[in-house]
Amino acid sequence: MKQYLTIDEWSIIEESFDPQTQEISESVFSLGNGFMGGRANFEEQYSGSSLQGSYMAGVYYPDKTRVGWWKNGYPEYFAKVLNSTNWIGINIDIEGTPLDLAKCTVSDFRRVLNMKEGTLSRCFTATLEDGKEVKVESIRFVSMTRQEIGAIRYSIIPVNFSGEITITPYLDGDVKNKDSNYDEKFWNEVEKQAGTEGGHLTLKTKKLDFHVTSAMAFDILINGEKVNADAEAIEQEKYVASKMNVSVQSGDQVVIYKYVANVTSRNHGLGQLVDAAQTALQAAKEAGFVTLLTEQIEAWREKWKESDIIIEGDVSAQQAIRFNIFQLNQTYNGEDDRLNIGPKGFTGEKYGGSTYWDTEAYCVPFYLSTADSSIARNLLIYRYKHLEKAKENARKLGFVKGALYPMVTMNGEECHNEWEITFEEIHRNGAIAYAIYNYVNYTGDKAYLGQYGLEVLVEISRFWEERVHYANRKDKYVMLGVTGPNEYENNVNNNWYTNRMASWTMEYTLEALDYLKKNESTRYAELVDKLGLQESETAKWNDIIAKMYYPADEELGIFLQQDGFLDKEIIQVKDLAAENLPLNQKWSWDRILRSCFIKQADVLQGLYFLGDRYDLDTKKRNFDFYEPITVHESSLSPCIHSILASELGYKDKAYEMYLRTSRLDLDNYNNDTEDGLHSTSMAGTWMSIVHGFGGLRVHDGRLTLSPSNPGHWTAYSFKIMFRGSRLKVSVSDAQVTVTNETDIPASITIYDKEYTVNGLSSITADSNSVTV
Repeated sequence: MKQYLTIDEWSIIEESFDPQTQEISESVFSLGNGFMGGRANFEEQYSGSSLQGSYMAGVYYPDKTRVGWWKNGYPEYFAKVLNSTNWIGINIDIEGTPLDLAKCTVSDFRRVLNMKEGTLSRCFTATLEDGKEVKVESIRFVSMTRQEIGAIRYSIIPVNFSGEITITPYLDGDVKNKDSNYDEKFWNEVEKQAGTEGGHLTLKTKKLDFHVTSAMAFDILINGEKVNADAEAIEQEKYVASKMNVSVQSGDQVVIYKYVANVTSRNHGLGQLVDAAQTALQAAKEAGFVTLLTEQIEAWREKWKESDIIIEGDVSAQQAIRFNIFQLNQTYNGEDDRLNIGPKGFTGEKYGGSTYWDTEAYCVPFYLSTADSSIARNLLIYRYKHLEKAKENARKLGFVKGALYPMVTMNGEECHNEWEITFEEIHRNGAIAYAIYNYVNYTGDKAYLGQYGLEVLVEISRFWEERVHYANRKDKYVMLGVTGPNEYENNVNNNWYTNRMASWTMEYTLEALDYLKKNESTRYAELVDKLGLQESETAKWNDIIAKMYYPADEELGIFLQQDGFLDKEIIQVKDLAAENLPLNQKWSWDRILRSCFIKQADVLQGLYFLGDRYDLDTKKRNFDFYEPITVHESSLSPCIHSILASELGYKDKAYEMYLRTSRLDLDNYNNDTEDGLHSTSMAGTWMSIVHGFGGLRVHDGRLTLSPSNPGHWTAYSFKIMFRGSRLKVSVSDAQVTVTNETDIPASITIYDKEYTVNGLSSITADSNSVTV
């Protein structure tokens, strides 16, 4: 862990330039708007270590993955979100010498991610080898209001010389992914045109025929006056540029405004791409940089009005939670139900940018509470639209009926070929079923069940029915050969979490059927007919629910992660020598699999999901046993442990785990931030405060809160949307205040006492009533 960023409430700040941390900073300072985004690469050329990355949502490539140990049922490809056209580029040459921070002396360097306004700025003074000095300032953003637009203001001042500066704005599509095999490039050129005032470039993917058109325009000003410099139009393979020479005196300020439109065939017809890009570009240029920036600031003001969390007395924690919220709002906006959330968002390429179970388990709660319910609904509809593919996935693995949602996907097909994930990590089905429950329970939108939800639930239940089998000697249903959330165990029998979520899914499916039968009888009949649902199936589900096997140890009073878990040598993490950690970088895979050490919450994940089914003593016994042997080497681990620790009154542990999840990328805890941010675990950070310290739950359609202060903060507050109301919950050591910022009344429970918060009013509860 290396903390090199300045602590600030609203900004991420880097005070000096260090080539050793450049790729980490490229991840941390990333920008996005839900439609496109990119890493914090420099506008000017940089020959040092860098991962250039610009990404368009939903544009991907099915990279062939067949290998020598191929198994029946493996997917044919691994999907990759593609590194797309580098649109930020502005090469600068000083009297013929390129401005390159890897080849000059850099001073007064400062890079700032302004989270309040959604901008990335940078300033520095560069001294070239011949002694010439230039002072540079830049600011850029991707528009939250005009999703296809990016804008840059780039300023250069010659400090100690007069002469010629060459400015070359460009679009470069000759790019590749970091993990491409044999440096393979995934784009073909379709058309291009360079001009004296801009240009455009259209590329298409070598497979699937995604087309992306980027168009640029620019203005150059010297000391505030527009310059009509003669430009040289440059066209190369997958590259267009405009090259201009300007004469400057010492102290002159040269400003380049670069505007770019990026449009894709996902939203426009192939024959319309260039016109669509030029139309969006022209409107942006006519509006001008100042207007675009004003729009950006206002858009982020509205975002923060809905989702800000304020922490008093702990600036490090404050910066961390805002960073996580900021990145979540940059990654997904819910406007396109064809899109989902990749583990790295727009910040890197690891994991291919595909959708995992992280979305349903960790991200849905954030969007439920911080945005209109349609946003979370679209995340669920994404899975509904992939139901037929999920059924195909189950057939490929040999199942006669039911649906197995993929562990990794872009279009509903499984695209991950590690056997323990493709075939065994089937608990992802449970997370998708739980997300339907979570959405309906939180929003009260029971109509969703008849419209979309029930079909998914029935097909998942059918999968579980076929995946378990009846063990005569136990008189129980068992599930063999699985991998639970703890990926440091493979091919185990009766993973408690998987068994429990399978049984719970069938319970909830039966409840949903009963609700529709009683309340929407016509739709119920239609769905029973469409699904071909038989009474024998629901009878079997009831039998499985009654006889599901759950491994447990009565002496310790705990649920066993899987059969035989206590046959392992149980050693706590604190008793390991420091040189053994992190295990995934120090130990062989064989040694990890034979150890007791846990990567992330497994049994405890189930106790979080189904928290209303288990009392505090049960949670405490399991937490006290499993947390000390958990190494938290998954980014998804600390948040669940923080939430449960809060519920159990373990304030120090809850705070420790909160800092670990919230500053995971800022402090590079796992030594992998250079690969991109852990976008989906950022939602878990939000959960650590709202579900953990805030104690938010929904019981019987009623919002309940049991807030506590972790002891390191003077006070804190968070905002939640609940059934039309936006509530601000303020917590201090003395009291809890809930303010309704809308005119829609809200019924809530605080510390087991019921309240009604009328529109535009507040209620206060005594914090001393809390017991832990």
